[in-house]
Amino acid sequence: MHDGCSGSFTDGKQVVDKVRMMGFAGQPMPVPLQVSCALCDKPFEMTRFETSCPECGAVHAVTPCHAFDPANVMSAGKGY
Repeated sequence: MHDGCSGSFTDGKQVVDKVRMMGFAGQPMPVPLQVSCALCDKPFEMTRFETSCPECGAVHAVTPCHAFDPANVMSAGKGY
């Protein structure tokens, strides 16, 4: 089911699952985002809708509708 841009998520696992289900996980971001890892707080560049922190491996994702703001990026934890 696709909720358009009105979907809301309670945790990062839901965001990762949604991005994977939609087929966007490996797609490049329209504009890369500079984010800080939710787990280790190290900065990294998010170049795909699903990106792992290069420092600790925590998986981060953002839906295409919300990819304009780093505040919308959520983490699903290490190795999710």
